[in-house]
Amino acid sequence: MRAYERLIRYAAVHTASDEQGENTPSTSRQFDLAGLLAEELVALGAQDVFTDEHCYVYARIPAAPGYENRPCVGFLAHLDTAPDFCGENVRPRVIENYDGGEVPLGDSGRVLSPTEFPHLRRMTGKTLIVTDGTTLLGADDKAGAAEIVTMAERLLAGGMLHGPVAVAFCPDEEIGHGAELLDLDRFGAVLAYTVDGGAPGEIEYENFNAAAARVEVRGFNVHPGAAKDVMVNAALVAAEFNAMLPSGDTPRTTQGYEGFYHLTHMEGTVEQARLDYIIRDHDAGTFEARKKLMLHNAELLNGRYGAGTVTVTIREQYRNMLEMVRPHFEVVQKAMDAGEACGTPLKAAPIRGGTDGAQLSYRGLPCPNLSTGSYGHHGPYEHAVAEEMDECTDLLVEIVRQFAAGE
Repeated sequence: MRAYERLIRYAAVHTASDEQGENTPSTSRQFDLAGLLAEELVALGAQDVFTDEHCYVYARIPAAPGYENRPCVGFLAHLDTAPDFCGENVRPRVIENYDGGEVPLGDSGRVLSPTEFPHLRRMTGKTLIVTDGTTLLGADDKAGAAEIVTMAERLLAGGMLHGPVAVAFCPDEEIGHGAELLDLDRFGAVLAYTVDGGAPGEIEYENFNAAAARVEVRGFNVHPGAAKDVMVNAALVAAEFNAMLPSGDTPRTTQGYEGFYHLTHMEGTVEQARLDYIIRDHDAGTFEARKKLMLHNAELLNGRYGAGTVTVTIREQYRNMLEMVRPHFEVVQKAMDAGEACGTPLKAAPIRGGTDGAQLSYRGLPCPNLSTGSYGHHGPYEHAVAEEMDECTDLLVEIVRQFAAGE
């Protein structure tokens, strides 16, 4: 079975996580896909297939005879889809021999266009998988899961010399909790890769340092006719706080290694207001400076309007994995060598986001990210390319081969 055929099957399973969920997994529906994957791996002949109480799926592909002492390489994908757009009742559409033009997405009125997605022009003649415009596709990260299972099918079919391989599927990656409870001893890998989004030909081992910030403003409400030097309008103070941040440091105006402040939510009245931000930067020093600026701005406003008017709470989310990957750079080099062998040379690209691999790298398992041949994630324009999913699967198999060769 080809990877894209598995993607279509997995896409039908609703697995959106929930940022307000108090448990892991944050939604019980993620167990539906976990069960499907576990059953499939058992049917293919994988060993030690196990799903724990937190919805982590583990499996092992035993080494070929004589290759048991090769390092165990691991591959991971996540079960959940983003909670910020509908992931239920997904109806994928397969377009064979795509003509490179605009694609109407069902009856939604939305159109997948090369104007917004220029890479579509190089997909002419390929097989495109799209949504009906009312849901996301779920290729983030069901494409990765499909490619890992397809890799497992090829290895378990025999005929290839390889070392031990570990497979895992994690819940709640989209809300930042994906790798927290992964049992590394049960997983058993010494080096690993997440398989999670993007165009073939990329390997990612640098990601943002990340934090979330909540700004709470306490106002003082009196009759506006008697407000002179007394009223503190919390909504206006919140707007003033936001205006104190660099206006050019937003997601819309940054790229590559450039960091940003991203205002994700705002609400307010005269009496109270709230702003929610995410803070991102690849450079650790600049990241710390961004957090300090938010605290400094709060101090300035408190000096102007009174102590306790503005409170900033910063919560760390994840760190740049580069520091942890650099001492084990063979995990990158093996993938590079595999790309060359497959005729798809890999280039390094910074992740403008996070990944389970960042958490795992800081837990002692070096874990860069590989691509899946899918695009436009987290919304109705999400799409995947069947032939590119095949390329990504070939790369996974070749990485296993590279580790077995021991070169």
